[in-house]
Amino acid sequence: MATPSGWRRDGNLPNELTSFVGRTRLLTTLRQRLGRHRLVTVTGIGGVGKSRTALRIARLVRGEFKDGVWFADLTRLQDPGMVRHTISSALGIADQSSRSADETLAEWLADREILLVIDTCEHLVGACATVFEDLLSRAGGLTILATSRQSLNAGGEHTVTVPPLNVPGDLPGENVFTNEAVQLFVERASAVVPNLVLDEHNIDAVAELCRRLDGIPLAIELAAVRMRALSVEQILGLLADRFSLLAGASRTALPRHQTLRAAIGWSHELCEPAERLLWARLSVFAGDFELDAARYVCAGDNLPEDDVMDLVSSLVEKSILLSEGTASGQRYRLIDTLRQYGEEWLKKLGETDRVRERHRDYYLQLAKQSEDAWSGARQVYWYLRMRREHDNIRVALDHCLNVPGQMQNGLRLLSSLWFMWVACGLAREGRLYLERALELAPTPSSERCKALWVLSYISSAQGNTAGAIEAAEECSSEAVRVGDSGAVILSTKMLGTAAFLQGDLQKASALLGVAIEFHKSGRELNPGLLPSIVELSMVLLMQNNPVEAETLLRDCISVCGQRGELWLRSYAIYALACVHQAMGRGEEAMANAREALSLKRHFHDVLGIGLAIEVVAKQALNDGRPLLASQLMGAGQALWRTFGLPQMNSPFFNTEHDRCVKECRRVLGDEAHEKAFASGRRMSMEELIELALGGQEPGGPPSQA
Repeated sequence: MATPSGWRRDGNLPNELTSFVGRTRLLTTLRQRLGRHRLVTVTGIGGVGKSRTALRIARLVRGEFKDGVWFADLTRLQDPGMVRHTISSALGIADQSSRSADETLAEWLADREILLVIDTCEHLVGACATVFEDLLSRAGGLTILATSRQSLNAGGEHTVTVPPLNVPGDLPGENVFTNEAVQLFVERASAVVPNLVLDEHNIDAVAELCRRLDGIPLAIELAAVRMRALSVEQILGLLADRFSLLAGASRTALPRHQTLRAAIGWSHELCEPAERLLWARLSVFAGDFELDAARYVCAGDNLPEDDVMDLVSSLVEKSILLSEGTASGQRYRLIDTLRQYGEEWLKKLGETDRVRERHRDYYLQLAKQSEDAWSGARQVYWYLRMRREHDNIRVALDHCLNVPGQMQNGLRLLSSLWFMWVACGLAREGRLYLERALELAPTPSSERCKALWVLSYISSAQGNTAGAIEAAEECSSEAVRVGDSGAVILSTKMLGTAAFLQGDLQKASALLGVAIEFHKSGRELNPGLLPSIVELSMVLLMQNNPVEAETLLRDCISVCGQRGELWLRSYAIYALACVHQAMGRGEEAMANAREALSLKRHFHDVLGIGLAIEVVAKQALNDGRPLLASQLMGAGQALWRTFGLPQMNSPFFNTEHDRCVKECRRVLGDEAHEKAFASGRRMSMEELIELALGGQEPGGPPSQA
C-alpha cells in the first residue's frame, strides 16, 4: 500500500541525489543556529550546495523536532500567492475547507513542533518573507530553514552562507589527498571509472582542476563525470582554454558566479547536438517527469522520438539529468541551475512557445486518460501518478490561463481532474483555479458547463452548500442553452448532493434518483452513478428505511468490485457501516467501518477518513468502550478542525458527532473524557487510523479495542 508522504510523522524529506562531502564546520554552525533561531536562511551562489546542505542538516536534527522535519520545494512556483498553499500541500494538509489558506495552515502548525525546510526562495523573496513572518508569529513550535541565493530580509531571519568547498592550498598544511573538493571529485569520478586511483601521478592535475572550478560542487561533479571519456589532464586543459577565453587576454581567474556558468557551458559544448537539444526542451518540465512525457514533449524537429530514451540515458550518465525510481515508475529531473541554462538555450532556439504547447497538450491528454481510467482497477496508480505530476499540471494550467486563446483548454484540463481536486486532498486549489478560469471564460460552452458542475462538487466537499447550489444551477441553465444533456444531469446530481447535506431529504431523493436513472447503464460510474447511489442510501437511512439502503449499497459494492474501483467502494462500505449501526448490527458495522478506513489509506481522502472514524467511535461507545470512543472523537475533531469542514456542515453528521461526544462525557466523567479526548487530538493521521483499526494509543497502554 502506498501511503501519501505527507501523513508520516517523520516528514517528507526527499532523497539526497547528489554527493555530500566535508562541510563539518558548516553543519555545526547550522545546527547551532537552528537551536537558537526560528528562521535560518542558507544562502550562496548557484551550484554551491545550498539544497543538499539543508537536507543534510535536516536529517541530522530531525530527532530534535517532536513532529518531524518537512520539505517544500518552490523551484518552479511562479505565483507568489501560491506560496502558502504549496507549503500546505507539502505538509500533506488536504485543503478540503473553504476557509482561507493562511487560517488552515496556521491552525495545523499551531500545536506542532516541526522544522520546515523551504527550498529555492530567491524568486519569491517578498512573498516568502511575508508568509514566514506570519507563520512564525502564529506557531510557537515552528522553525523554518530556507534556501535562497539572497537573504529574505524577514524579521528575525539569520543567514548562513554556504561557501564553495575548500580547494588545495586554502588550509595551510592540509594533506591535498584529503581536501574536500578533491574528495568530491574522486567520489563522483569513481562512479564512472570504478578503478580510479588518486596518486602522485594525477593528484596535481586534480588539485588544479578543483582550484580552477573554485570548489563549486556542481561544477566539480560535471567535470568528474567526463572521466568516462577524458583523462584529468585533458579535462583540465579543455577547461583552462575555455576559462582563459572567457576571462580575456589577461588569463585572470573568472569571478565565482561566472565559474559555474563557464563549467556548465563547457559541459553543454561537450554534449552531442541532439543531447543539447533535448536538454533545452526538457527545461519546460516542472520538477520531475516520466520518459513518455519526455518523448511526447521533446520529440520532433531534429529529434526523433525513438532517440529520446537513449538521449535521456546519456544525459543521466553525464549528470545533467537525475534519475529516481518511484512508486509510479522511473522519473527524471534537471537540477534547477541546469534547467535554467536549458531554458535560456530554448529561448535562443526560438522554441519556447512550441515546446510549452507540447507540454500543455501532453498534460491535457494525461488528465483525460486518468479521468477515463479513474474508476477502474488502476485507481491507486492514477492517484499516485497524478499527485506526482502536480507541479507539471500547475505549469500547464498557468500556460492555459495566461496565454490568449487557451481558456477552453484550461477548462478542459481543470474539469478532467475533478477526482484530483475531490478525492486527492486538493479541493481548495481546484476551487481557486476553477473560479479564476470561469471568470476568464464567461461565454457558455460545454467546457464551461463541466467546470461548473466540478466546482459544485468541490463546494459540497468543502461544506459550502450555498456555493454548490449556485454553481450547479448556473451549470444547468447554461447546459440547456448549449444543448449539453449530460451536464444537465450532472448538475441535477450536484443539486441532489447539496440537498442531502442540507437535510432536505425529499428533494435529495428526487434529484439523486434522476441521476441514478440516467446513469444506470453503468457507462459513467464517477461522479454520476456511484456517488448518487451512496448518497441516496444515506437519505434512505435518514428516512428510517435501512433495508432498502442496504440493498442499494450491496449493488453498488458489487459494481465497484467488478470494475476494481476502490475510492467509491470505500464510501459505499462506510455507508453500509452506518446502515448496520442503525439496525443494531454492531459487529458488522465495526468491521465495515474499518474496511472502509483500510481502503481510504490508499488515497489522501481526509473527508472520507473523518466520516469513517466517526462510525468507529460511535460503535466503540455502543460496545462499552468509551475511552476509545473519546480518543477517536478527539482525533476526529482535530481532523475536522484542521481540514475545516466540519462534517461538510451537514446537520445530520454534526448532530451525530455532538451526540457521541456528549455521551462519552456522561459515561466517563468530565476529567477522564477530557484526558482521552486531548490524547486523541494530539495524534497524527496514521496514528489515528491505527487506533481506529484496533491498535493502541501512541505512548500509552493498549486502548479498549
